[in-house]
Amino acid sequence: MRVKIHREGRHILIALFLLLGIIDGALFYFCPVQWLNILLLVASVVFFSLILNFFRSPRRHFAGERENMVVAPADGTVVVKEEVLEPEYFHDKRLQVSIFMNLFNVHANWTPVNGFITRVEHQNGRYQAAWLPKSSTENERSTIVIKAENGQEILMRQVAGAMARRIVTYAEANEPCHIDEHIGFIKFGSRVDLYLPLDAEILVKLDDKTTGNITPLARLKS
Repeated sequence: MRVKIHREGRHILIALFLLLGIIDGALFYFCPVQWLNILLLVASVVFFSLILNFFRSPRRHFAGERENMVVAPADGTVVVKEEVLEPEYFHDKRLQVSIFMNLFNVHANWTPVNGFITRVEHQNGRYQAAWLPKSSTENERSTIVIKAENGQEILMRQVAGAMARRIVTYAEANEPCHIDEHIGFIKFGSRVDLYLPLDAEILVKLDDKTTGNITPLARLKS
């Protein structure tokens, strides 16, 4: 599995590398305490490595059967799997599956199903902890509605978390979408919600770990 740096992180990583280089260089030049200089250099390397890890973007290809398949749109942990009332678009009951992404997960988001994008909108909101149920409707979020190839609609929602300050959505309305494509990116701790038809077969359990564009999440009715 090939890994590269996601385009959302390139400018941040370059700026951070230069900033840390200037700070560490100045300290080595002006500070006579060698052990302190080494300690700060190690801390800088560890911090940069964590940010580098956050912005990794592995190349992935879903190898399974794609017809009626819903694939996990993100790396993380399944924190919600239940029947709920979706109040903003469907206004009826749906099966909700939510994936929480921590700081160590890949934060690129993939298209969960083959189909056609019918709606994309962004809603401002709060920045509560992303694992809280109310974050789905109160936090900053982007909503993407996809009409799957079988004619059913699914809703994908990118939800900002307590540390997330930017949701990036590449999807645009009135365009086709396909599994294996990046659909967006969320920076620093967040979740992705999927709202599926009630007759969908859910293939994951609570607390399961998911791999974006790899883990089969659900199967839509033919």
